[in-house]
Amino acid sequence: MVDANQEAARAEVGQSLDVGGSSTNYHDVGEGPPVLLVHGSGPGVTAWANWRLNIPVLAESFRVIAPDMFGFGYSDSKGRIQDKQVWVDQLASLLDALGIDKISMVGNSFGGGVTLAFMIAHPDRVDRAVLMGPAGLNFPITPALDKVWGYEPSIEAMRESLKYLAWDHSRLTDDLIQSRYEASIRPGMLEPYRETFGGEDRQSNVAMLASREEDIGNIEHETLILHGIADQVIPLDSTVRLAGLMKRADLHLFSECGHWVQIERLASFNRMVTEFFKHGLKA
Repeated sequence: MVDANQEAARAEVGQSLDVGGSSTNYHDVGEGPPVLLVHGSGPGVTAWANWRLNIPVLAESFRVIAPDMFGFGYSDSKGRIQDKQVWVDQLASLLDALGIDKISMVGNSFGGGVTLAFMIAHPDRVDRAVLMGPAGLNFPITPALDKVWGYEPSIEAMRESLKYLAWDHSRLTDDLIQSRYEASIRPGMLEPYRETFGGEDRQSNVAMLASREEDIGNIEHETLILHGIADQVIPLDSTVRLAGLMKRADLHLFSECGHWVQIERLASFNRMVTEFFKHGLKA
């Protein structure tokens, strides 16, 4: 008999493409204008774990593409990654392989930093973007982010890591904690995570994901920025500063919500992202 965690692992494996000589696991669901979902960097994360509640709804209106970034999930590890350009290049190569010229993007946390960098590097390939609790600026690392990136595998350590991500701890069921723990110790998963995000100087990871403020200020794309007021991982003042730097960005704050806007404010997230991608900021 297949248990719930085995079923979850099966769901996380999508299709695979050779991207720049390395394998990328990705999900490709729905029809319509293409939307690219870029996940966060919590231990045990995959694209499916991050976006599983959003993909079915967004796929009613869009072609939704959700890859595991290098070093996460079922994509190749690439060893220690010291430059966000590795992930930017991965996304560009994935779009090339899929024959997609232009796309709208949603970036969550780490994925927000990568999305910003992609918008700067490939402005002609982006239509609109949503940034959720995003990295992308340099800020003093929060205790929560330091703990999450310093994760060492155990059930209790996973429980503590997820507590930093959620405002409502009732969502942290034993099954969820167990499945994320098992994902974090899957062969080939832990060492790349340690190599990239571990180590004593985790502040350098924040800097690595940051883009130059001048470049951010030159972004022309309409951007919707979402942030949970109770987010312990990415400081609210960093997100407010980011919104102030951008020419065409709206910022929406969610009460009673932590770092998991796409889960804790599920209906609002799905509705706002859908309407924004269809109609833009002035709809």
